[in-house]
Amino acid sequence: MALDAKSSAPREGKSGGTVVAVLAAISVCHMFNDVIQSLIMAIYPMLKSALHLDFSQIGLITFTFQCTASLLQPVVGYYTDRYPTPYSLVLGMGSSLTGLLLMAFATTYATVLAAAALIGMGSSVFHPESSRVARLASGGRHGLAQSVFQVGGNFGTSIGPLLAAFIVLPYGQHSLAWFSLVALIGMLLLTGIGAWYGRTIKRNGHRAPGHELEAISQLARSKVRRSIAILLALTFSKHFYLVSITSFYIFYLIHTFHLSVQSAQLYLFIFLGSVVAGTVIGGPIGDRIGTRRVI
Repeated sequence: MALDAKSSAPREGKSGGTVVAVLAAISVCHMFNDVIQSLIMAIYPMLKSALHLDFSQIGLITFTFQCTASLLQPVVGYYTDRYPTPYSLVLGMGSSLTGLLLMAFATTYATVLAAAALIGMGSSVFHPESSRVARLASGGRHGLAQSVFQVGGNFGTSIGPLLAAFIVLPYGQHSLAWFSLVALIGMLLLTGIGAWYGRTIKRNGHRAPGHELEAISQLARSKVRRSIAILLALTFSKHFYLVSITSFYIFYLIHTFHLSVQSAQLYLFIFLGSVVAGTVIGGPIGDRIGTRRVI
């Protein structure tokens, strides 16, 4: 399914419609990226047992990953707004690949933290540019494109616990290295996507459509700042409770209901699967009734 930079890379249709192949490919890559991320949290019980960690140390792993995955994103986005870098997507997936291999063979807590930081850095590079690719391929149907893009990531996050339950737990920590194939396939796909992205911004110029520029220019700076602050608050609150639940839900189920680790991961999959369902529903509805009403 790898996209060849010259012959197989998808092209935008004459009508400017949604580039389905690009949208599908970037959604699949988002799934690969988030599978790698979710495997970290899914193997917390294994790491806790193998390295004799307490819950504060487990929380610090999450903190390390989330800091590098989230705080670096505005920096990356600010830079790529000025200097588009189509092949940075490949570099981001490469960082996640390195972190995954490091996690597979980690024997110390410091190594686990370093691996989590590398996977987080890969995510912070991947998300700003991949979101831009999804928007470029939307053909104006931004809600649909964003939901397709997001559902790939959410699906990847949800199947991480299943993969941990049926592959990593039976075969041990070293089996994480098998998922390096996922990252390698993602890098091949992103090479083709990067080639399409580079050609598109050369052809169209790195600008928003005229009607968007006109709408933005009419907004007062105070209104823009207020809107961004509200969005930041909404995003922060959402991820605060989601990360809190996904980090410790398995431990809660094991302690309270005496479930096995494998059974607890199945319940985590159900929880994260509901996030996927909400994403699938929200995008098309947002296109129909408006984004603010959906929020």
